[in-house]
Amino acid sequence: MLDHLSIQCADVAASANFYDSVLAPLGAQRVMDFGEVIGFGVSGKPTFWIGPRESGEGFRESHFAFVAADRGAVQAFFDAAVATGAQVLHSPRLWPEYHPDYFGAFVRDPDGNNVEAVCHSPE
Repeated sequence: MLDHLSIQCADVAASANFYDSVLAPLGAQRVMDFGEVIGFGVSGKPTFWIGPRESGEGFRESHFAFVAADRGAVQAFFDAAVATGAQVLHSPRLWPEYHPDYFGAFVRDPDGNNVEAVCHSPE
């Protein structure tokens, strides 16, 4: 349903470093870089963008989940996030209240957003 998503960051460089680290295990990387505006994606198509905070007052937490190919990729996402010093919201585990194979991990990015990696496949 979504073509792409963009978020505003207080410190674009810190956020870029965080997303470089956590998206790599999921097969994504920087595909466009305009300095203060950076697009991440797979196969050359940017689907997730970060840029400087330019509008709005105060912080409004967002939650977004990135697709992981398997549970190992969720774990690798989580390990990469922890290595950057990210706050852990939920370690990798099954979330059967969503559905029996929902396997996800949740961390905070440098701006305080709730960022998840999720795999919907059985082991």
